[in-house]
Amino acid sequence: MSLEIRPAEPDRLPGFAGEVSGIDLRQPVGPDEVAAITAGMDRFAVLVFHDQRIDDAQQLAFSRHFGSLEHATSHGIERQQQRGLAPEIADISNLGRENEILAREDRRRLFSLGNMLWHSDSSFKPTPAKYSLLHARIIPGKGGNTEFADMRAARDALDDETQAMCRDLVCMHSQIYSRGTLGFDEWTEDELARNQPVPQRLVRRHPGSGRYSLYLSAHAGEIVGWPVPEARAFLRDLNEHATQRRFVYSHTWRVGDLVMWDNRCMMHRARRYDPNEVRELHRTTVAGDVPTLQQAA
Repeated sequence: MSLEIRPAEPDRLPGFAGEVSGIDLRQPVGPDEVAAITAGMDRFAVLVFHDQRIDDAQQLAFSRHFGSLEHATSHGIERQQQRGLAPEIADISNLGRENEILAREDRRRLFSLGNMLWHSDSSFKPTPAKYSLLHARIIPGKGGNTEFADMRAARDALDDETQAMCRDLVCMHSQIYSRGTLGFDEWTEDELARNQPVPQRLVRRHPGSGRYSLYLSAHAGEIVGWPVPEARAFLRDLNEHATQRRFVYSHTWRVGDLVMWDNRCMMHRARRYDPNEVRELHRTTVAGDVPTLQQAA
């Protein structure tokens, strides 16, 4: 069976998110398949691969077809190494060193609650992420969906005046901003040094599709040249606009699902689930090519 990509929601127009069939990620992936997946990402920006019973080594091998991988421990607070994961594997779970469920007040759990805010992975890095690939290992009985918001459609739906206002703006991004909205403010000096705000364009042009998109994230806390209260009010308005249900795809996880998305034109967030149940997913992140300020707006 050859690789095929179909809309995940065929009755929804305009639609995004595609479902991929005809591929087993336990097997080597050829250049034609890589090209088809890349073209699918340019079209949909979210691709779902069901029933992929892969391990970390197989996930890493597949991810490397799309570029070099980020190290998951380079920002934020350190926790990946505590569970013996490779440095390129981000531990998206509520588990500790001995696979125990983290206590409600555990600092690692409180930091990870930032995943429930709308964000783009690694927008707090000078060169932000390209793709993320998230693989479901253990899923709670209910809840824990991941939602994706299409920043291309959101930008297209802005009125002409707001599009013009956004076009040349530069925002400052940091995990200090995103976690601060949750009241998480206990940072070590080393963590503060590693999380200094970085500039990102508010509007990007996707190199594959040529489409313009907003580049929003909970990590964005300032607009260069604007008073902070005015900037945050404007960014709040943009986020409310961009996360309307008409721009959102909600993924209900099944064990073995691998979901791949393009951080350059998608925001995402995790949804609530029972914290007494295990939720374990492993993420690999394909690094971006250049800082957004070097890209044509």
